[in-house]
Amino acid sequence: MTSTGERVELIGEDLGDDLASASLALARRFHAGATLWVVSPQWEPHAHHVAVEFVHPVVMGKRALPSVALVEADPVAQARVATRPGDVILAVASADDPQVREVMRRAPAWGADTIWIGFGPRPQAGSADHVLWVPSDDPMVPATGRFVLLYHLLWELTHVCFEHPGLLTEKAEDCADEDCADEVCVTCSDEGRLGEVVLPPESAFTSALVRTATGEEAVDVTLVGEVAANDLLLVHAGTAITRLDDLPGASR
Repeated sequence: MTSTGERVELIGEDLGDDLASASLALARRFHAGATLWVVSPQWEPHAHHVAVEFVHPVVMGKRALPSVALVEADPVAQARVATRPGDVILAVASADDPQVREVMRRAPAWGADTIWIGFGPRPQAGSADHVLWVPSDDPMVPATGRFVLLYHLLWELTHVCFEHPGLLTEKAEDCADEDCADEVCVTCSDEGRLGEVVLPPESAFTSALVRTATGEEAVDVTLVGEVAANDLLLVHAGTAITRLDDLPGASR
């Protein structure tokens, strides 16, 4: 029930599907060696709770899963330093939390998958890889146990996925393009990638050092002009083709 006594369905069909999808993706990441980083600037106890659950096996003899709560004042800076390609960032926060929005926006440049748990108005489509959302505007939701239920189920279902080893390795999708005969498909990989500036160029004739999902690389920023550390860029074929403006109040 809600704080007003209204009876509600805790896990509907859509949310159940989202949970199943997120659990499988998380299990695959853990199987590949990921660490789970958890942020919850609004409700810090939830960050600690999620991390504690994942480092404890569901049942005796099962594996502990590496998970750490990030609770410093600047979660963007902390996540930037902590996250490595292949990791997962999980946030427990409302859709209007500016720090979480910025973490989610930058995570693709760090090579991290994202899971966002919250309630009320949903984040914009594409804000996270997996959104586990409580369709309620009851302000007591963060304190009623519904978030706890969500991440407990995520924890348990992730372990269920480990019981089916055949699910843990993603099969590469077949490419229908004729240019895919090589190991790397030039056509399919010809797209913009998100990058975060690590070091701006020393002069107009040098490249910037930019962090992308595949690691750090030298990027020509001539087209976008002057850049600063932590600027987000859209990178194509080794060239920055646009700079993504920071959100209002965003942390850099």
